[in-house]
Amino acid sequence: MQDGFNLSTVFATVARAVPDQEVLVWRDRRLTYAAMDARVDGLAHYLAAAGLGSHVERDRLAGHESGQDHVGLYLRNGNEYLEAMVAGYRARVAPFNVNYRYVEDELLYLLTDARTRALVYHAEFAPTVAAIRDRLPDLAVLVQVADESGNDLLPGAVDYESVLDTPAPAGGMPVPSGDDLFILYTGGTTGMPKGVLWRNDDIYVTSMGGTPFGTDEPFTSYDAIGEAAVAANGGMTVLMIPPFMHGAAQWSTFHMITGGGKIVIADNVQRFDPADALRTAVREKAVSMPVVGDAVALPLVEEIERGSYDLSALAAINNGSAPLTPGVRDRILAALPHVIVMDAAGASETGLQMSSISLKGMEADTATFAPVEATTVVDDLFTRVLAPGEGGGWLAQRGRVPLGYLGDEAKSARTFPVIDGERFSIPGDRATLLDDGRIELLGRDGVTINSGGEKIFVEEVERALAAHPDVRDVVVVGRPSERWGSEAVAIVQLEAGATATDDDLLAEAGRHVARYKVPKAIVRVESVQRSPSGKADYRWAKTQAVQPVG
Repeated sequence: MQDGFNLSTVFATVARAVPDQEVLVWRDRRLTYAAMDARVDGLAHYLAAAGLGSHVERDRLAGHESGQDHVGLYLRNGNEYLEAMVAGYRARVAPFNVNYRYVEDELLYLLTDARTRALVYHAEFAPTVAAIRDRLPDLAVLVQVADESGNDLLPGAVDYESVLDTPAPAGGMPVPSGDDLFILYTGGTTGMPKGVLWRNDDIYVTSMGGTPFGTDEPFTSYDAIGEAAVAANGGMTVLMIPPFMHGAAQWSTFHMITGGGKIVIADNVQRFDPADALRTAVREKAVSMPVVGDAVALPLVEEIERGSYDLSALAAINNGSAPLTPGVRDRILAALPHVIVMDAAGASETGLQMSSISLKGMEADTATFAPVEATTVVDDLFTRVLAPGEGGGWLAQRGRVPLGYLGDEAKSARTFPVIDGERFSIPGDRATLLDDGRIELLGRDGVTINSGGEKIFVEEVERALAAHPDVRDVVVVGRPSERWGSEAVAIVQLEAGATATDDDLLAEAGRHVARYKVPKAIVRVESVQRSPSGKADYRWAKTQAVQPVG
Protein backbone atom coordinates (compact mmCIF):
# COMPACT_ATOMS: atom_id res chain seq x y z
CA MET A 1 0.00 0.00 0.00
CA GLN A 2 2.36 2.63 -1.24
CA ASP A 3 -0.15 5.46 -1.06
CA GLY A 4 -2.31 4.24 1.84
CA PHE A 5 -5.94 3.29 2.33
CA ASN A 6 -8.80 4.20 0.02
CA LEU A 7 -12.39 4.19 1.34
CA SER A 8 -13.74 2.24 -1.65
CA THR A 9 -11.22 -0.54 -1.13
CA VAL A 10 -11.92 -0.53 2.62
CA PHE A 11 -15.60 -1.16 1.87
CA ALA A 12 -14.83 -3.84 -0.72
CA THR A 13 -12.44 -5.53 1.72
CA VAL A 14 -15.09 -5.78 4.43
CA ALA A 15 -17.68 -6.92 1.86
CA ARG A 16 -15.43 -9.83 0.90
CA ALA A 17 -14.72 -10.67 4.54
CA VAL A 18 -18.34 -10.61 5.81
CA PRO A 19 -20.49 -10.65 2.64
CA ASP A 20 -23.71 -11.85 4.27
CA GLN A 21 -23.72 -9.46 7.23
CA GLU A 22 -26.08 -6.50 7.02
CA VAL A 23 -24.49 -3.11 6.45
CA LEU A 24 -27.55 -0.86 6.28
CA VAL A 25 -31.17 -1.09 7.38
CA TRP A 26 -33.78 1.50 6.41
CA ARG A 27 -37.52 0.94 6.36
CA ASP A 28 -38.04 -2.33 4.49
CA ARG A 29 -34.52 -2.36 3.04
CA ARG A 30 -31.97 -4.67 4.60
CA LEU A 31 -28.79 -4.60 2.54
CA THR A 32 -25.88 -6.97 3.08
CA TYR A 33 -22.31 -5.91 2.44
CA ALA A 34 -22.19 -8.04 -0.72
CA ALA A 35 -25.46 -6.62 -2.07
CA MET A 36 -24.43 -3.02 -1.44
CA ASP A 37 -20.98 -3.60 -2.92
CA ALA A 38 -22.61 -4.86 -6.12
CA ARG A 39 -24.81 -1.76 -6.28
CA VAL A 40 -21.74 0.43 -5.70
CA ASP A 41 -20.00 -1.32 -8.59
CA GLY A 42 -22.83 -0.48 -10.99
CA LEU A 43 -22.90 3.20 -10.12
CA ALA A 44 -19.10 3.43 -10.22
CA HIS A 45 -19.16 1.84 -13.70
CA TYR A 46 -21.71 4.42 -14.82
CA LEU A 47 -19.62 7.36 -13.58
CA ALA A 48 -16.47 6.00 -15.20
CA ALA A 49 -18.27 5.26 -18.48
CA ALA A 50 -19.41 8.91 -18.52
CA GLY A 51 -15.76 9.91 -18.66
CA LEU A 52 -15.48 11.02 -15.05
CA GLY A 53 -12.50 10.22 -12.88
CA SER A 54 -9.02 11.44 -11.97
CA HIS A 55 -7.04 13.42 -14.53
CA VAL A 56 -4.01 14.79 -12.62
CA GLU A 57 -2.26 12.82 -9.88
CA ARG A 58 -1.70 14.25 -6.42
CA ASP A 59 2.07 14.70 -6.70
CA ARG A 60 1.55 17.25 -9.49
CA LEU A 61 -0.87 19.43 -7.53
CA ALA A 62 -0.74 22.08 -4.82
CA GLY A 63 -2.67 21.48 -1.60
CA HIS A 64 -5.67 23.60 -2.66
CA GLU A 65 -5.95 21.94 -6.07
CA SER A 66 -7.90 18.90 -7.25
CA GLY A 67 -7.11 16.75 -10.27
CA GLN A 68 -10.37 14.78 -9.98
CA ASP A 69 -13.94 15.31 -11.13
CA HIS A 70 -16.38 16.00 -8.29
CA VAL A 71 -19.82 14.49 -7.63
CA GLY A 72 -22.25 16.26 -5.32
CA LEU A 73 -24.41 14.18 -2.99
CA TYR A 74 -27.64 16.16 -2.68
CA LEU A 75 -29.45 13.51 -0.68
CA ARG A 76 -31.25 12.88 2.55
CA ASN A 77 -30.30 9.83 4.57
CA GLY A 78 -30.74 6.49 2.86
CA ASN A 79 -28.73 3.68 1.36
CA GLU A 80 -28.19 5.76 -1.78
CA TYR A 81 -26.01 8.26 0.08
CA LEU A 82 -23.55 5.63 1.26
CA GLU A 83 -23.61 3.82 -2.09
CA ALA A 84 -22.98 6.99 -4.09
CA MET A 85 -20.20 8.04 -1.74
CA VAL A 86 -18.34 4.74 -2.08
CA ALA A 87 -19.06 4.58 -5.83
CA GLY A 88 -17.42 7.97 -6.26
CA TYR A 89 -14.23 6.75 -4.62
CA ARG A 90 -14.34 3.57 -6.72
CA ALA A 91 -14.47 5.61 -9.94
CA ARG A 92 -11.86 8.08 -8.60
CA VAL A 93 -14.54 10.79 -8.68
CA ALA A 94 -14.41 12.80 -5.45
CA PRO A 95 -17.84 12.97 -3.74
CA PHE A 96 -18.80 15.94 -1.59
CA ASN A 97 -21.66 16.75 0.76
CA VAL A 98 -24.51 19.10 -0.21
CA ASN A 99 -26.73 20.71 2.42
CA TYR A 100 -30.28 19.81 1.38
CA ARG A 101 -31.68 22.91 3.11
CA TYR A 102 -29.92 25.28 0.74
CA VAL A 103 -32.06 27.61 -1.36
CA GLU A 104 -31.23 28.29 -5.02
CA ASP A 105 -28.54 30.94 -4.49
CA GLU A 106 -26.76 28.92 -1.80
CA LEU A 107 -26.85 25.76 -3.90
CA LEU A 108 -25.57 27.62 -6.95
CA TYR A 109 -22.65 28.98 -4.93
CA LEU A 110 -21.75 25.56 -3.54
CA LEU A 111 -21.98 23.64 -6.82
CA THR A 112 -20.00 26.34 -8.60
CA ASP A 113 -17.32 26.48 -5.92
CA ALA A 114 -17.01 22.68 -6.08
CA ARG A 115 -16.73 22.68 -9.87
CA THR A 116 -19.42 20.00 -9.89
CA ARG A 117 -19.35 17.54 -12.78
CA ALA A 118 -21.99 15.11 -11.51
CA LEU A 119 -24.89 15.34 -9.08
CA VAL A 120 -26.80 12.55 -7.33
CA TYR A 121 -29.98 14.04 -5.88
CA HIS A 122 -33.35 13.04 -4.48
CA ALA A 123 -36.32 13.74 -6.75
CA GLU A 124 -37.78 16.18 -4.22
CA PHE A 125 -34.89 18.53 -5.03
CA ALA A 126 -35.36 18.30 -8.81
CA PRO A 127 -37.12 21.71 -9.07
CA THR A 128 -34.18 23.44 -7.34
CA VAL A 129 -31.68 21.66 -9.58
CA ALA A 130 -33.74 22.59 -12.67
CA ALA A 131 -33.72 26.25 -11.65
CA ILE A 132 -29.92 26.53 -11.60
CA ARG A 133 -28.56 23.87 -13.96
CA ASP A 134 -28.22 26.29 -16.88
CA ARG A 135 -25.81 28.33 -14.75
CA LEU A 136 -23.61 25.30 -14.11
CA PRO A 137 -21.85 24.66 -17.43
CA ASP A 138 -19.57 21.95 -15.98
CA LEU A 139 -22.48 19.85 -14.67
CA ALA A 140 -22.63 16.93 -17.10
CA VAL A 141 -24.18 13.99 -15.22
CA LEU A 142 -27.48 14.00 -13.30
CA VAL A 143 -28.58 10.91 -11.36
CA GLN A 144 -32.03 11.22 -9.81
CA VAL A 145 -33.15 9.09 -6.85
CA ALA A 146 -36.89 8.40 -6.80
CA ASP A 147 -38.75 9.31 -3.61
CA GLU A 148 -42.21 10.11 -2.26
CA SER A 149 -42.28 13.48 -4.06
CA GLY A 150 -43.17 11.80 -7.34
CA ASN A 151 -41.25 14.44 -9.33
CA ASP A 152 -40.47 13.38 -12.89
CA LEU A 153 -36.93 12.86 -14.13
CA LEU A 154 -35.27 16.07 -15.23
CA PRO A 155 -34.37 16.20 -18.94
CA GLY A 156 -31.05 14.43 -19.45
CA ALA A 157 -31.09 12.83 -15.99
CA VAL A 158 -31.03 9.08 -15.37
CA ASP A 159 -32.89 7.14 -12.73
CA TYR A 160 -30.60 5.94 -9.95
CA GLU A 161 -31.81 2.32 -9.91
CA SER A 162 -31.60 2.07 -13.70
CA VAL A 163 -27.80 2.46 -13.75
CA LEU A 164 -26.91 0.01 -10.99
CA ASP A 165 -26.41 -2.85 -13.45
CA THR A 166 -24.02 -0.86 -15.67
CA PRO A 167 -21.15 -3.13 -16.76
CA ALA A 168 -17.53 -2.10 -16.36
CA PRO A 169 -16.22 0.08 -19.20
CA ALA A 170 -14.38 -1.75 -21.97
CA GLY A 171 -11.11 -0.20 -20.88
CA GLY A 172 -11.57 -1.36 -17.29
CA MET A 173 -11.95 0.58 -14.06
CA PRO A 174 -9.32 2.84 -12.49
CA VAL A 175 -7.44 1.74 -9.38
CA PRO A 176 -8.43 3.93 -6.41
CA SER A 177 -5.61 5.55 -4.48
CA GLY A 178 -5.06 6.61 -0.89
CA ASP A 179 -4.12 9.98 -2.38
CA ASP A 180 -7.63 10.42 -3.82
CA LEU A 181 -9.66 13.22 -2.28
CA PHE A 182 -12.17 13.08 0.54
CA ILE A 183 -13.98 16.44 0.20
CA LEU A 184 -15.98 17.79 3.12
CA TYR A 185 -17.74 21.13 2.83
CA THR A 186 -18.00 23.13 6.03
CA GLY A 187 -21.45 24.07 7.27
CA GLY A 188 -21.30 27.74 6.40
CA THR A 189 -22.98 28.79 9.67
CA THR A 190 -20.39 31.55 10.27
CA GLY A 191 -19.30 32.26 6.68
CA MET A 192 -19.41 30.84 3.18
CA PRO A 193 -18.97 27.05 2.95
CA LYS A 194 -15.44 25.87 2.12
CA GLY A 195 -14.38 22.54 0.63
CA VAL A 196 -11.81 20.86 2.88
CA LEU A 197 -9.52 18.53 0.91
CA TRP A 198 -8.28 15.40 2.68
CA ARG A 199 -6.38 12.43 1.34
CA ASN A 200 -8.52 9.29 1.74
CA ASP A 201 -5.74 7.66 3.72
CA ASP A 202 -5.37 10.52 6.19
CA ILE A 203 -9.06 10.95 7.02
CA TYR A 204 -9.54 7.18 7.30
CA VAL A 205 -6.64 6.71 9.70
CA THR A 206 -7.46 9.71 11.89
CA SER A 207 -11.26 9.67 12.00
CA MET A 208 -12.99 6.86 10.10
CA GLY A 209 -11.85 3.61 11.68
CA GLY A 210 -8.38 3.20 10.21
CA THR A 211 -6.93 3.22 13.71
CA PRO A 212 -8.54 0.50 15.87
CA PHE A 213 -10.39 1.87 18.90
CA GLY A 214 -8.20 2.09 21.98
CA THR A 215 -4.91 2.03 20.06
CA ASP A 216 -2.59 4.59 18.47
CA GLU A 217 -1.43 2.33 15.63
CA PRO A 218 -3.33 2.23 12.30
CA PHE A 219 -4.16 -1.01 10.52
CA THR A 220 -1.15 -2.24 8.57
CA SER A 221 -3.00 -3.68 5.55
CA TYR A 222 -6.37 -4.34 3.97
CA ASP A 223 -6.01 -7.96 5.06
CA ALA A 224 -5.80 -6.77 8.66
CA ILE A 225 -9.04 -4.80 8.19
CA GLY A 226 -10.80 -7.87 6.79
CA GLU A 227 -9.57 -10.04 9.66
CA ALA A 228 -10.77 -7.47 12.20
CA ALA A 229 -14.22 -7.38 10.57
CA VAL A 230 -14.49 -11.17 10.85
CA ALA A 231 -13.22 -11.16 14.43
CA ALA A 232 -15.86 -8.58 15.43
CA ASN A 233 -18.40 -11.39 15.01
CA GLY A 234 -21.21 -9.29 13.58
CA GLY A 235 -19.91 -5.91 14.67
CA MET A 236 -21.90 -3.18 16.35
CA THR A 237 -25.22 -1.61 15.38
CA VAL A 238 -25.46 2.18 15.26
CA LEU A 239 -28.65 4.21 14.93
CA MET A 240 -27.57 7.01 12.60
CA ILE A 241 -29.58 10.09 13.59
CA PRO A 242 -27.42 12.87 12.06
CA PRO A 243 -27.59 13.35 8.28
CA PHE A 244 -24.91 11.64 6.19
CA MET A 245 -24.15 15.06 4.71
CA HIS A 246 -22.53 15.90 8.06
CA GLY A 247 -18.88 14.89 8.38
CA ALA A 248 -19.28 13.29 11.81
CA ALA A 249 -21.98 10.98 10.43
CA GLN A 250 -19.66 9.84 7.63
CA TRP A 251 -16.87 9.26 10.13
CA SER A 252 -19.12 7.20 12.45
CA THR A 253 -20.43 5.22 9.48
CA PHE A 254 -16.99 4.11 8.35
CA HIS A 255 -16.04 3.24 11.93
CA MET A 256 -18.99 0.82 11.84
CA ILE A 257 -18.09 -0.48 8.38
CA THR A 258 -14.48 -1.17 9.36
CA GLY A 259 -15.76 -3.46 12.10
CA GLY A 260 -18.34 -5.16 9.87
CA GLY A 261 -21.10 -3.33 11.73
CA LYS A 262 -24.59 -2.23 10.78
CA ILE A 263 -25.93 1.28 10.20
CA VAL A 264 -29.62 1.73 10.96
CA ILE A 265 -31.63 4.74 9.78
CA ALA A 266 -34.95 5.80 11.31
CA ASP A 267 -37.95 5.65 8.98
CA ASN A 268 -38.51 9.42 8.93
CA VAL A 269 -35.62 11.15 7.14
CA GLN A 270 -37.54 14.36 6.42
CA ARG A 271 -37.24 15.55 10.00
CA PHE A 272 -35.95 14.29 13.34
CA ASP A 273 -38.73 12.32 15.07
CA PRO A 274 -37.40 11.11 18.46
CA ALA A 275 -40.15 8.51 18.93
CA ASP A 276 -39.47 7.06 15.48
CA ALA A 277 -35.72 7.01 16.19
CA LEU A 278 -36.18 5.25 19.52
CA ARG A 279 -38.59 2.65 18.09
CA THR A 280 -35.96 1.89 15.45
CA ALA A 281 -33.22 1.63 18.09
CA VAL A 282 -35.31 -0.82 20.11
CA ARG A 283 -36.25 -2.93 17.08
CA GLU A 284 -32.68 -3.21 15.82
CA LYS A 285 -31.04 -3.39 19.28
CA ALA A 286 -28.78 -0.43 18.57
CA VAL A 287 -25.61 -0.35 20.66
CA SER A 288 -24.56 3.20 19.79
CA MET A 289 -26.47 6.39 19.04
CA PRO A 290 -24.70 9.55 17.78
CA VAL A 291 -26.26 12.92 18.61
CA VAL A 292 -25.34 16.50 17.71
CA GLY A 293 -25.68 18.63 20.84
CA ASP A 294 -28.81 19.54 22.75
CA ALA A 295 -30.80 20.06 19.55
CA VAL A 296 -30.90 16.28 19.10
CA ALA A 297 -30.19 15.01 22.61
CA LEU A 298 -32.86 17.03 24.43
CA PRO A 299 -35.92 15.86 22.44
CA LEU A 300 -34.48 12.35 22.53
CA VAL A 301 -34.17 12.23 26.33
CA GLU A 302 -37.59 13.87 26.74
CA GLU A 303 -39.14 11.06 24.69
CA ILE A 304 -37.26 8.47 26.75
CA GLU A 305 -38.56 10.06 29.96
CA ARG A 306 -42.22 10.04 28.89
CA GLY A 307 -42.20 6.79 26.91
CA SER A 308 -41.45 3.14 27.50
CA TYR A 309 -38.51 1.94 25.45
CA ASP A 310 -36.38 -1.13 26.03
CA LEU A 311 -32.93 0.34 25.43
CA SER A 312 -31.07 -2.33 27.35
CA ALA A 313 -28.89 -3.02 24.28
CA LEU A 314 -27.77 0.60 24.09
CA ALA A 315 -24.26 1.06 25.46
CA ALA A 316 -23.24 4.55 24.35
CA ILE A 317 -24.58 7.92 23.27
CA ASN A 318 -21.91 9.76 21.31
CA ASN A 319 -22.07 13.52 21.02
CA GLY A 320 -20.10 15.61 18.58
CA SER A 321 -19.96 18.83 16.56
CA ALA A 322 -22.23 20.84 18.88
CA PRO A 323 -22.20 21.39 22.65
CA LEU A 324 -24.02 19.02 24.99
CA THR A 325 -24.92 21.00 28.07
CA PRO A 326 -24.36 19.42 31.51
CA GLY A 327 -28.08 19.50 32.30
CA VAL A 328 -29.03 17.48 29.24
CA ARG A 329 -26.13 15.06 29.77
CA ASP A 330 -27.26 14.48 33.36
CA ARG A 331 -30.83 13.79 32.22
CA ILE A 332 -29.52 11.17 29.78
CA LEU A 333 -27.57 9.45 32.53
CA ALA A 334 -30.57 9.58 34.88
CA ALA A 335 -32.86 8.04 32.25
CA LEU A 336 -30.26 5.53 31.01
CA PRO A 337 -27.88 4.91 33.95
CA HIS A 338 -26.26 1.94 32.18
CA VAL A 339 -24.92 3.95 29.20
CA ILE A 340 -21.79 6.01 28.75
CA VAL A 341 -21.99 9.46 27.22
CA MET A 342 -18.99 10.21 25.04
CA ASP A 343 -18.48 13.85 24.07
CA ALA A 344 -16.08 14.31 21.15
CA ALA A 345 -14.59 17.46 19.65
CA GLY A 346 -13.16 18.01 16.21
CA ALA A 347 -13.71 19.91 12.99
CA SER A 348 -13.93 19.38 9.25
CA GLU A 349 -10.33 20.64 9.07
CA THR A 350 -8.93 18.43 11.86
CA GLY A 351 -10.90 15.22 12.18
CA LEU A 352 -11.41 13.80 15.65
CA GLN A 353 -9.28 15.70 18.18
CA MET A 354 -10.35 14.85 21.71
CA SER A 355 -13.07 13.30 23.82
CA SER A 356 -14.48 12.88 27.30
CA ILE A 357 -16.51 10.06 28.84
CA SER A 358 -19.23 10.40 31.46
CA LEU A 359 -20.89 7.63 33.45
CA LYS A 360 -23.63 7.92 36.05
CA GLY A 361 -21.89 9.32 39.14
CA MET A 362 -18.65 9.94 37.22
CA GLU A 363 -19.48 12.94 35.03
CA ALA A 364 -16.70 14.64 33.07
CA ASP A 365 -15.80 18.30 33.57
CA THR A 366 -17.68 20.62 31.26
CA ALA A 367 -15.94 21.42 27.93
CA THR A 368 -12.78 19.61 29.07
CA PHE A 369 -11.34 16.78 26.99
CA ALA A 370 -8.54 14.26 26.75
CA PRO A 371 -6.76 14.93 23.44
CA VAL A 372 -5.52 12.37 20.94
CA GLU A 373 -1.76 12.32 20.48
CA ALA A 374 -1.79 14.66 17.47
CA THR A 375 -3.90 17.35 19.16
CA THR A 376 -2.23 20.27 20.90
CA VAL A 377 -2.46 24.02 21.55
CA VAL A 378 -0.20 26.58 19.85
CA ASP A 379 0.53 30.16 20.87
CA ASP A 380 -1.37 33.18 19.57
CA LEU A 381 1.21 33.94 16.87
CA PHE A 382 1.43 30.39 15.47
CA THR A 383 5.13 30.17 16.39
CA ARG A 384 5.33 27.29 18.88
CA VAL A 385 3.47 24.49 20.65
CA LEU A 386 2.47 25.26 24.24
CA ALA A 387 3.47 23.06 27.17
CA PRO A 388 0.88 21.82 29.72
CA GLY A 389 -0.13 24.60 32.07
CA GLU A 390 1.06 27.45 29.82
CA GLY A 391 -2.50 28.61 29.28
CA GLY A 392 -4.55 29.65 26.29
CA GLY A 393 -3.95 29.64 22.57
CA TRP A 394 -5.23 28.01 19.39
CA LEU A 395 -6.47 24.42 19.30
CA ALA A 396 -4.33 22.68 16.68
CA GLN A 397 -3.81 19.35 14.96
CA ARG A 398 -0.51 18.05 13.61
CA GLY A 399 0.49 15.01 11.58
CA ARG A 400 -2.24 13.81 9.24
CA VAL A 401 -4.09 17.01 8.36
CA PRO A 402 -5.96 18.22 5.24
CA LEU A 403 -4.19 19.35 2.08
CA GLY A 404 -6.05 22.66 1.93
CA TYR A 405 -9.30 24.37 0.94
CA LEU A 406 -10.49 23.77 -2.61
CA GLY A 407 -9.45 26.66 -4.85
CA ASP A 408 -8.29 28.94 -2.02
CA GLU A 409 -4.52 29.12 -1.73
CA ALA A 410 -4.44 32.06 0.71
CA LYS A 411 -6.93 30.62 3.21
CA SER A 412 -5.19 27.24 2.96
CA ALA A 413 -1.91 28.86 3.97
CA ARG A 414 -3.54 30.58 6.96
CA THR A 415 -5.42 27.55 8.29
CA PHE A 416 -2.68 24.99 7.63
CA PRO A 417 0.53 26.81 8.64
CA VAL A 418 3.98 25.31 9.00
CA ILE A 419 5.53 25.58 12.50
CA ASP A 420 9.11 24.36 12.98
CA GLY A 421 8.93 22.49 9.68
CA GLU A 422 5.65 20.67 10.47
CA ARG A 423 2.21 21.36 8.96
CA PHE A 424 -0.61 22.06 11.40
CA SER A 425 -4.35 22.54 11.07
CA ILE A 426 -5.60 25.54 13.06
CA PRO A 427 -9.19 26.26 11.95
CA GLY A 428 -9.97 28.83 14.64
CA ASP A 429 -10.93 27.30 17.99
CA ARG A 430 -9.54 28.83 21.18
CA ALA A 431 -8.47 26.46 23.93
CA THR A 432 -6.46 26.17 27.13
CA LEU A 433 -3.89 23.43 27.72
CA LEU A 434 -4.27 22.45 31.38
CA ASP A 435 -1.57 21.28 33.80
CA ASP A 436 -2.63 17.64 33.47
CA GLY A 437 -2.51 17.68 29.66
CA ARG A 438 -6.26 17.89 29.17
CA ILE A 439 -7.66 20.64 26.97
CA GLU A 440 -10.42 23.06 27.90
CA LEU A 441 -12.29 24.09 24.74
CA LEU A 442 -13.30 27.76 24.83
CA GLY A 443 -14.96 28.14 21.44
CA ARG A 444 -14.64 29.25 17.84
CA ASP A 445 -12.79 32.55 17.53
CA GLY A 446 -14.99 33.59 14.61
CA VAL A 447 -18.01 33.89 16.93
CA THR A 448 -16.10 35.19 19.97
CA ILE A 449 -17.34 38.58 21.17
CA ASN A 450 -14.84 41.31 22.06
CA SER A 451 -16.78 43.49 24.49
CA GLY A 452 -14.99 46.40 26.12
CA GLY A 453 -11.65 44.69 25.59
CA GLU A 454 -12.79 41.40 27.18
CA LYS A 455 -13.24 38.21 25.15
CA ILE A 456 -16.55 36.41 25.58
CA PHE A 457 -16.75 32.83 24.31
CA VAL A 458 -20.35 32.35 23.26
CA GLU A 459 -20.57 28.62 24.00
CA GLU A 460 -19.77 29.29 27.66
CA VAL A 461 -22.60 31.85 27.87
CA GLU A 462 -24.98 29.53 26.02
CA ARG A 463 -24.31 26.82 28.62
CA ALA A 464 -24.94 29.32 31.42
CA LEU A 465 -28.34 30.31 30.04
CA ALA A 466 -29.29 26.72 29.19
CA ALA A 467 -29.00 25.92 32.89
CA HIS A 468 -32.34 27.70 33.43
CA PRO A 469 -35.11 25.07 33.26
CA ASP A 470 -37.32 27.31 31.10
CA VAL A 471 -34.72 27.59 28.32
CA ARG A 472 -35.19 25.06 25.56
CA ASP A 473 -32.54 26.40 23.17
CA VAL A 474 -30.23 29.39 23.02
CA VAL A 475 -27.63 30.93 20.74
CA VAL A 476 -25.46 33.88 21.80
CA VAL A 477 -24.02 36.39 19.33
CA GLY A 478 -22.49 39.85 19.37
CA ARG A 479 -24.04 43.04 18.04
CA PRO A 480 -22.58 46.58 17.73
CA SER A 481 -22.60 48.67 20.88
CA GLU A 482 -21.66 52.36 21.25
CA ARG A 483 -20.41 51.74 24.78
CA TRP A 484 -18.72 48.35 24.49
CA GLY A 485 -17.90 48.11 20.80
CA SER A 486 -19.75 44.82 20.77
CA GLU A 487 -22.17 43.33 23.26
CA ALA A 488 -23.53 39.84 23.88
CA VAL A 489 -27.15 39.14 22.94
CA ALA A 490 -28.95 35.86 23.65
CA ILE A 491 -31.44 34.48 21.13
CA VAL A 492 -33.66 32.33 23.33
CA GLN A 493 -36.36 29.74 22.72
CA LEU A 494 -38.32 28.98 25.88
CA GLU A 495 -40.14 25.80 26.80
CA ALA A 496 -43.87 25.81 25.99
CA GLY A 497 -45.76 27.57 28.76
CA ALA A 498 -42.59 28.93 30.38
CA THR A 499 -42.95 32.04 32.54
CA ALA A 500 -39.33 33.12 33.06
CA THR A 501 -38.67 36.83 32.68
CA ASP A 502 -35.56 38.29 31.05
CA ASP A 503 -34.28 39.15 34.52
CA ASP A 504 -34.74 35.52 35.59
CA LEU A 505 -32.68 34.32 32.63
CA LEU A 506 -29.92 36.87 33.15
CA ALA A 507 -29.76 36.05 36.85
CA GLU A 508 -29.26 32.37 35.99
CA ALA A 509 -26.45 33.26 33.58
CA GLY A 510 -24.85 35.40 36.28
CA ARG A 511 -24.60 32.36 38.54
CA HIS A 512 -22.31 30.61 36.05
CA VAL A 513 -20.23 33.28 34.29
CA ALA A 514 -18.59 36.60 35.16
CA ARG A 515 -20.77 39.69 35.06
CA TYR A 516 -19.19 41.08 31.86
CA LYS A 517 -20.16 37.88 30.03
CA VAL A 518 -23.86 38.12 30.92
CA PRO A 519 -25.85 39.12 27.81
CA LYS A 520 -26.93 42.74 27.54
CA ALA A 521 -30.23 41.71 25.96
CA ILE A 522 -32.53 38.74 25.41
CA VAL A 523 -34.29 38.22 22.08
CA ARG A 524 -37.10 35.67 22.26
CA VAL A 525 -37.94 33.53 19.23
CA GLU A 526 -40.45 30.76 18.63
CA SER A 527 -37.71 28.44 17.42
CA VAL A 528 -33.91 28.69 17.29
CA GLN A 529 -32.74 27.97 13.75
CA ARG A 530 -30.06 25.31 13.38
CA SER A 531 -28.55 23.30 10.56
CA PRO A 532 -30.00 19.83 9.84
CA SER A 533 -27.13 18.39 11.88
CA GLY A 534 -27.98 20.52 14.93
CA LYS A 535 -25.21 23.12 14.65
CA ALA A 536 -26.01 26.70 15.61
CA ASP A 537 -26.62 29.05 12.68
CA TYR A 538 -24.79 32.15 13.87
CA ARG A 539 -25.51 34.11 10.69
CA TRP A 540 -29.24 33.71 11.28
CA ALA A 541 -28.82 34.55 14.97
CA LYS A 542 -27.02 37.81 14.15
CA THR A 543 -29.97 38.94 12.03
CA GLN A 544 -32.26 38.31 15.01
CA ALA A 545 -29.95 40.26 17.33
CA VAL A 546 -29.81 43.43 15.22
CA GLN A 547 -33.39 43.64 13.94
CA PRO A 548 -35.52 46.54 15.27
CA VAL A 549 -37.58 45.84 18.38
CA GLY A 550 -41.37 45.96 18.09
